[in-house]
Amino acid sequence: MKEIKMVDLFSHYLDIKDEISVAFHDIFDHSTFVKGPQVDQFSKDLKNYLNVAHVIPCANGTDALQIALMALELKPGNEVITTPFTFVSTVEVIALLGLKPVFVDIDAETFNLSADQIESKITPRTKAIIPVHLFGQSAAVDPIMQLADEHQLFVVEDNAQAMGAEYISRDGLSSKTGTLGHIGTTSFFPSKNLACFGDGGALFTDNDELAGRMNKICNHGSSEKYHHELVGVNSRLDSLQAAVLIANLKRLDHYNQKRLEAANYYDELLNEVEGVRTPRRSNRSTHIFHQYTLRIKNKRESVTSKFKASDIPYGIYYPIPLHLQKAYVGYGYKRGDFPNAERISEEVISLPIHPYLTRDQQEFIVDQLIKAIAGN
Repeated sequence: MKEIKMVDLFSHYLDIKDEISVAFHDIFDHSTFVKGPQVDQFSKDLKNYLNVAHVIPCANGTDALQIALMALELKPGNEVITTPFTFVSTVEVIALLGLKPVFVDIDAETFNLSADQIESKITPRTKAIIPVHLFGQSAAVDPIMQLADEHQLFVVEDNAQAMGAEYISRDGLSSKTGTLGHIGTTSFFPSKNLACFGDGGALFTDNDELAGRMNKICNHGSSEKYHHELVGVNSRLDSLQAAVLIANLKRLDHYNQKRLEAANYYDELLNEVEGVRTPRRSNRSTHIFHQYTLRIKNKRESVTSKFKASDIPYGIYYPIPLHLQKAYVGYGYKRGDFPNAERISEEVISLPIHPYLTRDQQEFIVDQLIKAIAGN
């Protein structure tokens, strides 16, 4: 059995090696490293894939979130509602812009922002909601958008973990996550389902005005060289990464299907294992399994010890909710404020999942997990 990887980047590289080698040679031959035709081509390809009016590439997913909030022209002290159970960048950009993060607990089944609890946190200072489509499936977008409409709020979707997932709305229509709010954002970090070989990100919207502002903000607040209309940043996707993304976008649905097949086999192997809770799947969203995340009560340390001894990689996403992180204690939250996020952070463990995972690898992983739970 070959070495188990959390994410098999080398096999991924071999998949697209020939195609990107040709593209890389073209970029080097023409020296179009920044703002080359590959960036425009990828923007068009992603726009068509998402069925959205505008795609604005940028340097990384954190920049995408910051640029989105800057484009909304929020003021210091404005409040942004989001989840405490996600990667730090979602909240980091709120703090960096002098805004106030307002946390809402998560749904214990899907780990996504609990839409039922949002309205009680809305105040006159609330201006936006950032739902995170965590681990590969959509948050409850319909009720979130309804609240946003009723209270005149913006919705920025953090779609970094769910590129290719689809949300089925109340009227039965299916739309790609990231296209349902006012702005969608994503990261193309190498571990993502749609990935490049470095840092990269993008924003998407159907709103022409917001698209215009975001394009300017990405380029130092400028649409014409040396004419700066807005305060901006320097955030560009380079041509080499765009070439990788062109190749990967063609294969994204196939990669996501392979992840789903691996998740289904994990479900089958773990279905009757006592003390293990497999990922719950929303009936309103497809799941593209950026992570395959279990809940293991009281036995997680035994499992991680067994995995380390057996050379099995794993992830704990996320061990400390954001409201308890030292950097954010100044916002006044305390232990006990968000019981679902706090309890789940002590139970979750993510197993290896990627398009190249084999069944014998999965069987070995599950066998070691079962032994750990049994105390063997």
